[in-house]
Amino acid sequence: MASTLERYGVWLRSTVVCSCGALGVVASADGANIPSALALLVPAFLACGVHLYALRCPLPLTPQTTLWILWTLDAAVLVLTGLSQPVLGGHGADVMVAAIIGNCVITFQHEWATRPVAGAALAVTGTAACALGDILSSPVHSPELADLVRILVLAGLSRAAYLVVRARARAADRSAALRAAARREAEVAAARRATEREYLATLHDTASATLLMVSQGDARDWSWLPQRARQDLQALSAVPGFEMGRVDLAELLRCVPVGPWGEGQDAVQLKTHIDGPLAIPSGPGLAIFNGVREAVTNVSRHAGVREAELRAWPEGDGVVVELSDAGCGFHPESVPARRRGVSGSVIGRMHAVGGSATVISRPGTGTRVRWRWHAKASPPSTGHEAQAADVPQSARARAHIAVVRLVRRQLLHGAQLAALLICLLSQFVFSLQQITAHQSVYQPAWAQTAAFVCLAAVALIGGGCLLRGGQIPPRVRAWSLGSVLTVSAVCAFTLSPERLAGPADWAFGLVGWYVLFLLADQPVRVFAGFLGAHLGLNAIAVFLSGAPTAAESAVMGIAAITNCGLQLSVGVLLTRLLHSTAPAAGIEAALEEELRTRERIREDMQRDHKERYRALTATTVPLLMGLGHGVLSPHDEEVRLRCGVEAARMRRLFAESDAVADPLLNELRACAEVAEHQGVTVSLAVRGQPSAVPVGVRRELIDPVAVTLGHTRSTARVTVVWTSRAVRVSVVGVDCADGRATGEAAPHGRATDGMVSVVRTTRGGSVWVEANWSKPAASGSCLT
Repeated sequence: MASTLERYGVWLRSTVVCSCGALGVVASADGANIPSALALLVPAFLACGVHLYALRCPLPLTPQTTLWILWTLDAAVLVLTGLSQPVLGGHGADVMVAAIIGNCVITFQHEWATRPVAGAALAVTGTAACALGDILSSPVHSPELADLVRILVLAGLSRAAYLVVRARARAADRSAALRAAARREAEVAAARRATEREYLATLHDTASATLLMVSQGDARDWSWLPQRARQDLQALSAVPGFEMGRVDLAELLRCVPVGPWGEGQDAVQLKTHIDGPLAIPSGPGLAIFNGVREAVTNVSRHAGVREAELRAWPEGDGVVVELSDAGCGFHPESVPARRRGVSGSVIGRMHAVGGSATVISRPGTGTRVRWRWHAKASPPSTGHEAQAADVPQSARARAHIAVVRLVRRQLLHGAQLAALLICLLSQFVFSLQQITAHQSVYQPAWAQTAAFVCLAAVALIGGGCLLRGGQIPPRVRAWSLGSVLTVSAVCAFTLSPERLAGPADWAFGLVGWYVLFLLADQPVRVFAGFLGAHLGLNAIAVFLSGAPTAAESAVMGIAAITNCGLQLSVGVLLTRLLHSTAPAAGIEAALEEELRTRERIREDMQRDHKERYRALTATTVPLLMGLGHGVLSPHDEEVRLRCGVEAARMRRLFAESDAVADPLLNELRACAEVAEHQGVTVSLAVRGQPSAVPVGVRRELIDPVAVTLGHTRSTARVTVVWTSRAVRVSVVGVDCADGRATGEAAPHGRATDGMVSVVRTTRGGSVWVEANWSKPAASGSCLT
């Protein structure tokens, strides 16, 4: 905004200096002094030209030196203009000097907006130059104090208008920053949730499935295990990527592994019918690939057949992939929510990228899984970076538009406040003094007084609407515009033509500001039309009394340029700010925020990945490394027990994201299901009324139970007791392997985290473990 105001100020000032200077020469009383006046005005014109040149091509000097030179040139324009007044002489010279210096001190406050001291110094210099010209032109008379005060007040008004607009612009920046921060936090949180879901799906498809298979010990050939364990380690250690661009889904599907659990007769034979290439964004492409891989794994484990058919074909602006088998089938609606293969790895992945996955199956009729994705599909607002470049940007575009509208609304409000301030101060400081001093020349005087009161009413009503934070209603705007034009006509036709645009015409320079105040949100052509109507009324009043002389025409032209020209340029500037600068600033801010959000997501995703991987390094990673490098054997019972414990812990982790009424019981059931897969009979009893338990406490309560269940060979009984002051979870395992050597069971009576205490008792082949959590005295509501 500052650069736009600077360019506006330089161009406006240069235009006023050149045009008013030329008209001042025409209105000169003494033609013999014109060469001397030109000797002063031409250097002033050239100084303006140098400043205009500096806007396009920076001067080959240091920034500080350039500023001093430009300030000196601006001061020279004021001094040379003031010195031309005694050379030209006459009323026309007085009007010219007052017009040029008045407009200069106004525009200097915008040219030097970021350096208010320089702008104030130029205002003082202009006042001194005007006083010097008055003294040199009339040595016996002292300069008019009112004219000098007027110049300083104009400078103050210009600076105040700038401060008002800047305050609203900064308010817009703060509001946009708050909105952007809230949106950034939402996108970061959504991205972290999306990454967490993908991490859980990957963990389910890799380490969890591998360790569960090892714990069951029902595989005859383990030759596939080392490579599988190494692949699982590689998948878990990979830093979340920011996949962008496009991939060929046809090539990906041709790489789907068909024998995840064995070789030879255990491998799934895929019959592929793929119409390729299928170029789609990488996010949906990888989601479909991973989902197909998990579906093939399910065929190998559950379908009871070793053949499946994989088909893929384009559909409009998207793709469809279908995997079918003639296996035993199942009821999809009967699958528990804790089972993640279909809900997380297949359906959940596609939902995250804006696609869909459906499973059609019935017992005895086989299973068909279909993935569908279209480019027009709008994914949930996850903020996931892997999808950011691939999905429609409607949400982001709406955010950009919202920022632009906010900046534009605040700038408009500031401009209207600034115009209202100028209207009020000009009317009740300058115009009130003029109408009071020239009551005798008005014909009739009461008409001018009524016009003054009418304008004050317009300011009062319009200002009331504006200060309430709303816009001026259309009916109020129409009434106000009609009143302003009526005031213009009354003042033009109740004043003698020779006094129009002179000291007695208090409304000539004021009407335009009222029109700008009322039409600030309208196109500039509408404002120009009303301003032209105001000038036309005054021109009609002049020509009805006869054609003016060249000198009179020049004086009126100077007054029109000084007042209406300045107001029109402000209208043009406001249009530029609202329709060019505001959108550019809003888009730039949105792009900066987008980069900031990308960086924040990247940092948080990498940090979360490190924390997740660190949590696996104590137990899961050593198991996979041992299995991958042959150090641990799946034939070893202790290894299978450890794998079962880790599989149970992962299932409990998966269950954390379930939206259920009792998360603790849900996670216990997930652990119990793993033990049941290993042939253990588990009974679960609940006593008391469930209440909220923090997720960290749930982990500490359930982990000893998961360890005990993992070492139980025959039967186990799990009991959950809720009281008003505590929660106790206990398990009795019959025919347990000794797990103390593995370091997985907490020592007797040791507090695991300062809140949960664990007691373990062994009697023969049975193990009893109890985890107890005492609720804080003022627990309040706990996050689950």
